[in-house]
Amino acid sequence: MGQLYVMNHPLILHKLSIIREKDTSVKEFREIISEIASLMCYEATRDLPVEDVVIETPLAKATVKRLAGKKLAIVPILRAGLGMVDGVIELIPNAKIGHIGLYRDPETLMPVEYYCKLPNDIGERDVFVLDPMLATGGSAEAAITFIKQRGCRSIRLMNIIAAPEGVKKIQEAHPDVDIYTAALDDCLNDHGYIVPGLGDAGDRIFGTK
Repeated sequence: MGQLYVMNHPLILHKLSIIREKDTSVKEFREIISEIASLMCYEATRDLPVEDVVIETPLAKATVKRLAGKKLAIVPILRAGLGMVDGVIELIPNAKIGHIGLYRDPETLMPVEYYCKLPNDIGERDVFVLDPMLATGGSAEAAITFIKQRGCRSIRLMNIIAAPEGVKKIQEAHPDVDIYTAALDDCLNDHGYIVPGLGDAGDRIFGTK
């Protein structure tokens, strides 16, 4: 079974308190989403393999650790996942970026695909799927399925806020996928939104509501 990692770093908790507030401005919300994603990326990449290399400091030769050439990719789920990209790329600038476009049907709450563009060598890469909200889990489940269909077998899911229902769906559908989230909230309401949550992340990132 994939692991669930809930971040409890004080900086993440503080920033979460700001974006949860309904009166937080679009500018501040967008900036903090990116900052939280960067802090989460630090934790989510903790087990990346490293290797010894010999370098020369101003004083002597030294054996140091560097990443062992691991191929990485990040795949935001459009559109809200775009808000997390810059924060992740700041830490892993050589990662390739794919995009998956899904929207949730307001009647059935099921995901509908409208766009999918991934790196050609996605099957050779460790993939981080980005989506601020893991609510019903339908969109994330579908996105992970699309990536697996292209040969990828190493996938991690990063969310800002998750609901127990979404976590359960991913763990049942993709038991090999680890989930990293900044908060695990109480439940979903009758409209499929996370409670207490922060509202619609996409609308708040892009100022469309």
